[in-house]
Amino acid sequence: MLICVLTGIAVLIIDQITKVKAVTDLAANGDIKIWEGVLHFTYVENRGAAFGMMQGGKWFFLVITGIAVIGLVWFLIKERRSMHFLMRFSICLLLSGAVGNLIDRVALGYVRDMIYVAAINFPVFNVADMAVCIGCGLMILDVLFFKGKKYIADDKKPDAEEER
Repeated sequence: MLICVLTGIAVLIIDQITKVKAVTDLAANGDIKIWEGVLHFTYVENRGAAFGMMQGGKWFFLVITGIAVIGLVWFLIKERRSMHFLMRFSICLLLSGAVGNLIDRVALGYVRDMIYVAAINFPVFNVADMAVCIGCGLMILDVLFFKGKKYIADDKKPDAEEER
């Protein structure tokens, strides 16, 4: 569980640092083309949901994200002993991404995005968005392939209930 929490904290810190750097470097100096036509860093203020949908729904997003964060924390605490490692890890990624963007919405009223994959004209996104997407992907993998199975390391540790 500790590795999940530390990863979530690290993702949150990296997300906030990259957002500050995006404001200081990109907003002032314009785009940085890492690989022309493939990967660019560009500063965008997203006042909507993922990919800029539902612009101007700040309060809606604050409430929904708050409910999701509370629900995920409750589920993680309540079910942590019965969850496979992959599920715990995916929830920590989802939480760190949700909190990273929630911090922006509360403090600024919008989310700072900066990564643009020009090769496929993908909407601009940030580290928190990546954490949410990777967390969702890992959660799907867990549900499809590991639901009800124990994590190998869990077999080495006796459950508190078995010790009694």
